[in-house]
Amino acid sequence: MPPQSSPKSSFRSGRVLYISSFASVRTLMALFRFPIVIATAIMLMLAPAVRAADVAASDPAVRQIENFYTALIETMKQGAELGLQGRFNQLTPAAHETFDLPGMTQIAVGPSWQMFSDMERMAVIDAFERLTIANYAKHFAKFSGQKFIVDPMVKMRNNDKIVESKLVSGSSTVPFNYRMRLVDGKWKVVDVFLNGYVSQLAVRRADFASTIAGSGAPGLIKKINELVDKEMAGA
Repeated sequence: MPPQSSPKSSFRSGRVLYISSFASVRTLMALFRFPIVIATAIMLMLAPAVRAADVAASDPAVRQIENFYTALIETMKQGAELGLQGRFNQLTPAAHETFDLPGMTQIAVGPSWQMFSDMERMAVIDAFERLTIANYAKHFAKFSGQKFIVDPMVKMRNNDKIVESKLVSGSSTVPFNYRMRLVDGKWKVVDVFLNGYVSQLAVRRADFASTIAGSGAPGLIKKINELVDKEMAGA
């Protein structure tokens, strides 16, 4: 029988139900003296749900998001002390570990990626990386009791996995879902779905399209870096 520890999130209903149900079985056995055969049958019925929850909780894609949120919360707790640049610096290793930033950059650019030189691609990736990390550093500046809750049950999308999560802040709940892909042996984010369904990369591609059409890679690099510089200067 797995340890009866508190679940990390409200999504882990399978484990909560198991603990509650098991306690109920023991109580009923004591009060009503259920035959041992009936009690055993009930526990056997409940056990598969627990095993499924334990397997899901160990999913490497889920752990990636949980680890990123842990780093994000720790940074938020030190937010005022670190300042915007400090938060940016502290989140950089976690972002590299969690996000496939080169792959996300290519998706955000779209078909025009094939026309970029290797040097231009590297510069666009660097700018997109700055933009991604700056957004987290800017918008998650301080901790005031927020909770990130990650659903341990992933959903498959062909060879990708969808990890669902939500940010709970007071009475407000905002879904953040992640499309994960196996990259060099690690599950990494290849898209973020804001409010649970709006593709961040689709929004980026629409935003980048006119710049690429008008001034190519140099214009896009300049645009992204100017956006980041403006955001970082507004600390």
